[in-house]
Amino acid sequence: MTLSEPLVADAPADPTEAADTVTALVAAIPTLPKVVLHDHLDGGLRPATLIELAAEIGHELPATDPEALGRWFVEAASSGTLERYLETFDHTVAVMQTTDGLRRVARESVVDLAADGVVYAEQRYAPEQHLTQGLSLQEVVDAVQEGFAEGIAEAAAAGRSIRIGTLITAMRHADRGDEIAALALANRDNGVVGFDIAGAENGFPPSRQAAAFDTLARADFPATVHAGEAAGLESIAEAVHVAHACRIGHGVRLIEDVTADELGDRLGTLAHWVRDRRIPLELCPSSNVQTGAAESVASHPITRLRDLGFAVTVNTDNRLQSGTSMSRELTLLVEEAGWTLVDLRDAAVTAAAHSFLHHDERSTLIDQVIRPAYAAARGGRHRA
Repeated sequence: MTLSEPLVADAPADPTEAADTVTALVAAIPTLPKVVLHDHLDGGLRPATLIELAAEIGHELPATDPEALGRWFVEAASSGTLERYLETFDHTVAVMQTTDGLRRVARESVVDLAADGVVYAEQRYAPEQHLTQGLSLQEVVDAVQEGFAEGIAEAAAAGRSIRIGTLITAMRHADRGDEIAALALANRDNGVVGFDIAGAENGFPPSRQAAAFDTLARADFPATVHAGEAAGLESIAEAVHVAHACRIGHGVRLIEDVTADELGDRLGTLAHWVRDRRIPLELCPSSNVQTGAAESVASHPITRLRDLGFAVTVNTDNRLQSGTSMSRELTLLVEEAGWTLVDLRDAAVTAAAHSFLHHDERSTLIDQVIRPAYAAARGGRHRA
């Protein structure tokens, strides 16, 4: 089967034909345009870069061979708890304390995403974590934005088009939300498109940063909130009702508000609220399995939530810690959860439609980039 032939049709009855369809789809995934909304800058370093930067500052790493170090991150992040997962960032953040280090990490991140077929990415990081060598918050933002611009130019020189939107993150345990929200607003014309809170979820609910979220809402500035990963429905409810979240980071535990009986699926009030208002879920299959929020990709709630009509998006979370990429995440969903090309297209369109770009820019991305490429992969012709 070639890409000029339909990759997706009605499910083939013949097992061999079905296997061929999956094989062809997996082969096509690297070339398909992708949108990622939940990708941490400090979770996407190249192991070789981490080793070089650590050597320059005398920071000791668990391994000094790129392959061995990459394996260590995946193994350490797969302990089954969010808290242990977050400890791996001690190493990545350590080498992102200078202008040169931040700029390099940002540039390489863009280049790597573009090489994976990502056409739009929202990259998030917490400036407050990069101040140990004397940089100011604004200097951190400037260095990262310079790196993003260099990465976009380098990708373009290689024939790949990508756009980056920056999400400024406040660490939920640090109570600097007001200050970081002001930083995000000060840079809304400097590539910053949204705000986020991250870090240990249990014990640090969104309501701790309520004043910051109120400021952002009054300034017409969008926010996404990590919720429903380690903590459950109450965390998601606060993200929606207290933080005015436009999206939910992860949100995998929203499935706890969905039950089933002989009459079918039944949604609780919160699940109805999220679905009815099309509040998107930034789901991260591999990461959720690592932290114990899901048992496997095959049984990950993303597929059931999709089938129930929730606005689901597929994301990488931390490419280094999960040893992953957008292509790998999509491949796992195809091979283990039975996703089709139509499912992948719909997820990409949903992500673009709920990005923090302006409406006209979203429409252009969907109608001129995403839909035509997926139509071509099906062997059809796109109609705007």
